[in-house]
Amino acid sequence: MPPATVPPAPSLIPFHQARQPLFVGVDLGGTRIKVGVVDDLGRPLSHLSVPSEPRTGPENGAQRMGQAVRDAIQQAGATMASVARVGLGSPGTMDIPAGMLLDPPNLPTWQNFPIRDRLSHHCGLPVAFQNDANAAAYGEFWVGSGQDWHSMVMFTLGTGVGCGIIIDHLIFDGENSHGAECGHIIIDHREDAPKCSCGQPGHLEAYASAKGVLRRTEELLASGRKTSLSARVSAGHELTPLLLAEEAEAGDELSLEIILETARYLGVGAVTLMHTIDPSGVAIGGAMTFGGHDSALGRRFLERVREEVRRRAFPVLAERTVIDFARLGADAGFIGAAGVARLEHTKQKTAVQTKTQKKE
Repeated sequence: MPPATVPPAPSLIPFHQARQPLFVGVDLGGTRIKVGVVDDLGRPLSHLSVPSEPRTGPENGAQRMGQAVRDAIQQAGATMASVARVGLGSPGTMDIPAGMLLDPPNLPTWQNFPIRDRLSHHCGLPVAFQNDANAAAYGEFWVGSGQDWHSMVMFTLGTGVGCGIIIDHLIFDGENSHGAECGHIIIDHREDAPKCSCGQPGHLEAYASAKGVLRRTEELLASGRKTSLSARVSAGHELTPLLLAEEAEAGDELSLEIILETARYLGVGAVTLMHTIDPSGVAIGGAMTFGGHDSALGRRFLERVREEVRRRAFPVLAERTVIDFARLGADAGFIGAAGVARLEHTKQKTAVQTKTQKKE
């Protein structure tokens, strides 16, 4: 295995300042595996990343994750005995109670793999298993943008549209481990609507994901609309949401139109969920937030989402529901996975105490 690399890390605390017990979060992606040790208050002690190399197969992947867990514990100055549990956030589809990956699109050779138990075997610790978007949402709920909320929805905008729903520390898994798949809510009922990556027409992901943004951009470029993007693409620049953001910030009207239209679609999706579960807030994270609060474009994107919510939602919900960017960024995945491990550890501990009290 190549040596673990340390990406730009969150603020880390030393081992002697950590509140015990400790938990390890593993965020499995199609390209990288992010791992970190987190204390009982949600503060990271270590953070590392290794290539996931999915083509080498699921068993090799589980072994790599197991070694990364051990490396992260060592990096934190901790011991195996100080870690109560490991949390794993993985892309779907999955059977969460069984700890199984079923048919994950980003890991095409990992079908029907008992990933929870195999990671536990390779790291020597119990493992809690969760959908990666739900894990990231729980991270935000625990120590991020939602820490003052009772319930929340989180959208993660990237190649697709991920989502997590948290209600009073309850992660909404659903009966078949497909809860909170809100990138697939229908916002366009037409049979000839643009198709989502899942193959169905009219889903939110077909409009508000990076793929959806690029599809709409290519259609407008093909129509002959005047835009500075044409020169950039002709010069060999790859068409990406980042390129759109650069041109929008430079004053290109078409680029700005596409970005704000994306915000409008996201607002439609947010209202649908607000009318379904009435959350305290909606957090927006992922790679495609156009700079977030640090960018004038990001702030304008957020305000456009809020405008659509105000236009479409029940007045009480529009007034009271907080719409904001997520705070943890790329760290939400491993911090949230550690939080899932903490949640399961707490439940098990409470169950043991209750059983003991009944015997007494």
